[in-house]
Amino acid sequence: MFNPGDAVFYVVATAVIVCAAGVAFSKNILHAALYLLGALLGVGGVFVFLSADFLAVTQLMIYVGGVLVLILFAVMLTQRIGDRESSNPSKGVFGGSLVLLGLLGVFSWLATTIRWPAPSGKVLDTTTERIGDLLLGHWLIVFEVISLLLLATLVGAVVVARREPTP
Repeated sequence: MFNPGDAVFYVVATAVIVCAAGVAFSKNILHAALYLLGALLGVGGVFVFLSADFLAVTQLMIYVGGVLVLILFAVMLTQRIGDRESSNPSKGVFGGSLVLLGLLGVFSWLATTIRWPAPSGKVLDTTTERIGDLLLGHWLIVFEVISLLLLATLVGAVVVARREPTP
């Protein structure tokens, strides 16, 4: 039986695949960043379909709201980026196409042969409270170590990106 929700899911999934291909094959780095925006938004939409509310919001806040904006600022602030003919030259297209076709075949075989459980129709509970309890309870030390690693990465990026003073 046809479900309109399934059709919307397939449209979103197709948009994610098209945008991901746009990131990989775009010759212009600004266009690649905009395709990345579409792919990340689409992945957030897929998380909504999977009832993973925490992952969907995290995807939007961290990747779309933070990382992608940082990439766009880096692209916009880079001097003489227009001097380059191709910021993403296509190398290894043949090998990449072989890997793509192989993975597409494997994923298609898996999607058609695995007996997927039928949806139960019940509304799933939110996951945010449980994840928050785990992050600030059982996994607190790991959470803090990762935050220190990200802080060190940020400081390192600032050191690498700073300009030397001109005499």
